[in-house]
Amino acid sequence: MYNILICDDERDIVRSLEIYLKAENYNTFCAYNGKEALEIVSQNDIHLVLMDIMMPETDGISAMIELRKSTNIPVILLTAKSEDSDKILGLNVGADDYITKPFNPVELLARVRSCLRRYMQLGGGTLKTAQITIGEITLDDNEKSVTVGNEPVSLTPTEFEILKLFMTNPGKVFSPKEIYKQVWNDLPYGSEGTVAVHIRHLREKIEINPADPRYLKVVWGQGYKMDNTK
Repeated sequence: MYNILICDDERDIVRSLEIYLKAENYNTFCAYNGKEALEIVSQNDIHLVLMDIMMPETDGISAMIELRKSTNIPVILLTAKSEDSDKILGLNVGADDYITKPFNPVELLARVRSCLRRYMQLGGGTLKTAQITIGEITLDDNEKSVTVGNEPVSLTPTEFEILKLFMTNPGKVFSPKEIYKQVWNDLPYGSEGTVAVHIRHLREKIEINPADPRYLKVVWGQGYKMDNTK
């Protein structure tokens, strides 16, 4: 699954882009200024960035310049029609493409696919989960290890796959049936009880207070999610 960072100070635009991208099975990260975007890229395996130009704290051009000091991941600029000179500047400092607001979702997704395809074909990145950190939890998919507060935690293979599902989709709500289908790769008959038991065991290992979990939250009537807001 590709990880795409959306960076725009207009939250409605970020939410819209999340909807479009998740419908195409992309995993999304969100930032609302260039500083936040740089922090997310430094801490996660990001494959593509959608970056607004005009933002507070650190604008898109400044963030682009910093990004290009350490990574060649593709960047698509989100620009207003009046920002022609900024588009040219963005391309000159390393942006791969741009799209003008208000954008057509079909065109946006086509540009995303095109940039990702070029990036992967040129050997610029590898599609892997690798190491993911949320709060004090770090999951390393290559080593099949998990640490909480730098202390190793022993998980069963099933617990590891459940945690990986949540950590690669932070904030997304999964029903017990969805969890069962993705982790057990089987029809979800009687899945609710089985999943609940594994979630309880997982919480006992990764939460300071399993009865009041910080990370693995219940969304009543819907399922569970990994909370990455703290």
